[in-house]
Amino acid sequence: MIRQDGCERIGPAYGAQPCVRGLERRSSKTIGQGPARAVPGSKGEGAGDKLHGKSIADDVPMPRPGPQGWAVSAAVAPLIVTATLPSPVQGWAEGLRRAHFPPDRNVLAAHVTLFHALPGFVLDEARGLLAALAKDSAPIEAQIERVMDLGRGTAFAIASPKMLDMRAMIAEHFHGLLTQQDQQRPRLHVTVQNKVTTVEARALQATLGSAFQRREFTFAGLELHHYRGGPWEAAGVWRFRGRG
Repeated sequence: MIRQDGCERIGPAYGAQPCVRGLERRSSKTIGQGPARAVPGSKGEGAGDKLHGKSIADDVPMPRPGPQGWAVSAAVAPLIVTATLPSPVQGWAEGLRRAHFPPDRNVLAAHVTLFHALPGFVLDEARGLLAALAKDSAPIEAQIERVMDLGRGTAFAIASPKMLDMRAMIAEHFHGLLTQQDQQRPRLHVTVQNKVTTVEARALQATLGSAFQRREFTFAGLELHHYRGGPWEAAGVWRFRGRG
């Protein structure tokens, strides 16, 4: 139902919560689903930095709160999907974040984002899908391949064709529900600095680049998070348990 003020409610799960603006209708081609569903679009939204002219979000997902703030309902809060780093890589990235992130902005653990904003009403469906994928998959090979310029921040680019293949399976499953950003094939990365000046970012990139060596590792699993306007809230962790 679309109101005169341009807002649309997207199902009974939203109840009396504030409506969501900027919805975009997608194709009805959804695996195992019925008609197309509506989700918040990401065009022109969010506080991500620029990478080759495209907005990318790291620590702040693309949707913005409405006039009444973020709803606390799990059916409304966007879902973020990440790939789990192994403990040695996680600790290494955490140390760099503590050293180079503005302290008041470093509210998240180091992470590799696969999807920035799945709609909250697919929570149970997403949990089931991620659990099934993790059960059948062995740890996924990856490589930290270079220092990455985020404009006002710094990251390490990650190469992992198999993780991108798994992400494509998830994207196909939720076809019709993805924001414009999540419809794009991502450049996997782990951010170690953000929300600084370009001068500070380039200085760190030069320092890290001078000593950089490629590093191989395996992703350990998949994670799901609620985003309600502050630090992410855990919604599930699934370790890869299959055999290679």
